[in-house]
Amino acid sequence: MTTLWWAIALVCLGCYALKLAGLAMPRKVLDQPLVRRFAELVPVALLAALVAVQMFSANGELTFDLPRTAGLGAAVIALLLRAPFLVVLAAAAVVTALARLILG
Repeated sequence: MTTLWWAIALVCLGCYALKLAGLAMPRKVLDQPLVRRFAELVPVALLAALVAVQMFSANGELTFDLPRTAGLGAAVIALLLRAPFLVVLAAAAVVTALARLILG
């Protein structure tokens, strides 16, 4: 468990250093197309990784949970319909809860 806390501390330190580097960068560097594209896509990639880990793991093992998958599907459909963020969250929660209720 100590190793986990060291890893968390290092990641926190790395995030802080990255944020500090972003604030210290000259405007000329930040206006480059490659840097701008990187800054736009990294949060999306991190969020997708977080969703994947939460979707397909439980207790440190790979798993498939039908109610979670149904909720994710409802969220994707709501996003495709350009629903507001709170509606997307509510749709995912309601569908997941109903699937858990029906499937037991």
